[in-house]
Amino acid sequence: MIGFSKVTNYIFDSLRGSDPSTHQRPPSEMADFLSDAIPGLKINQQEEPGFEVITRIDLGERPVVQRREPVSLEEWTKNIDSEGRILNVDNMKQMIFRGGLSHALRKQAWKFLLGYFPWDSTKEERTQLQKQKTDEYFRMKLQWKSISQEQEKRNSRLRDYRSLIEKDVNRTDRTNKFYEGQDNPGLILLHDILMTYCMYDFDLGYVQGMSDLLSPLLYVMENEVDAFWCFASYMDQMHQNFEEQMQGMKTQLIQLSTLLRLLDSGFCSYLESQDSGYLYFCFRWLLIRFKREFSFLDILRLWEVMWTELPCTNFHLLLCCAILESEKQQIMEKHYGFNEILKHINELSMKIDVEDILCKAEAISLQMVKCKELPQAVCEILGLQGSEVTTPDSDVGEDENVVMTPCPTSAFQSNALPTLSASGARNDSPTQIPVSSDVCRLTPA
Repeated sequence: MIGFSKVTNYIFDSLRGSDPSTHQRPPSEMADFLSDAIPGLKINQQEEPGFEVITRIDLGERPVVQRREPVSLEEWTKNIDSEGRILNVDNMKQMIFRGGLSHALRKQAWKFLLGYFPWDSTKEERTQLQKQKTDEYFRMKLQWKSISQEQEKRNSRLRDYRSLIEKDVNRTDRTNKFYEGQDNPGLILLHDILMTYCMYDFDLGYVQGMSDLLSPLLYVMENEVDAFWCFASYMDQMHQNFEEQMQGMKTQLIQLSTLLRLLDSGFCSYLESQDSGYLYFCFRWLLIRFKREFSFLDILRLWEVMWTELPCTNFHLLLCCAILESEKQQIMEKHYGFNEILKHINELSMKIDVEDILCKAEAISLQMVKCKELPQAVCEILGLQGSEVTTPDSDVGEDENVVMTPCPTSAFQSNALPTLSASGARNDSPTQIPVSSDVCRLTPA
């Protein structure tokens, strides 16, 4: 855990150069630091179960992908029956995958996407669930609130959790109006939710990076209880990233390497020649799902798209591939070594176009699905099973079918791919998301 804390602390601080309270290591120390800090991430792919050597395969032409406008409140409302059930769930997920959500809709829709509300629940059932979850939340909150100073002196783990939470909360998204200034109610709620999560999952407790996952959820929900349960659901997905053995991080780095080698074996060979074949520079991307790579508003869009689990549960790995592919030319032409690669990837923060990367990642997934020689390891990563999916596509012809490669049933959920092109032009104008007037009334219970 010490090594894990060091590397996450370093990676987050590498983007906080303007913060005098943090200290960056010079680039010349990066390689030594990473090898010392995360020895548990030394990966030998040959020893990993299910490892498969990926030979050069012709993936064929990559299709063109377009995105649609965000799902509107009107479109959402049309898909609700008289008792409040969401209709045509698969179609709704595809629309969200293709365009995201309008901001006014996020507070409702995120609860479904994260599994806090069942998609087939009625409005009355959701009201009862919220009441039950509110009682449960405040019982857990009371557990740490009622601990005396004398008790806490004899509970080193709780002291450590509280200390780390207070440190992280004070530097989480402080440029966002929701969290800026002193004695901000948003910061107090951020602290209280994270402390309550320690009671909910005391074995895991708090690990650096969790505040980054909670911050957008609280911003959207503007409600302590709803934000907590959405966060708890998100942590169910992300739990392995923060465990002591970091098995989730190891698995994802291996899977990412497998996908990247299929897409561009030459680039992989170059990275290996620069001691970067383990893709450690993607560590932060995977750990907190790109939270520090995109602007706050862009991360709202990116997360809700990923939460649809379309076209597969590992779509975030295809996003990594899309970003790396975009940077390949510069990395190779300038002959970047380990330190330069790590520095270059870190400096991409806030410079990546979220819509462009979403299009590229989806195009990569469609290109792979159409390949008839897709390796088994890749099939398993993408969650493909032996089936056929017809995908109407104005770019490649109305009569062409997309055929999924026959692969063994995997542990990942298989979802039908959304249509290749969708109606609605992309809106490049910046989206302004106002902070609700209710925010000023947010106070911790």
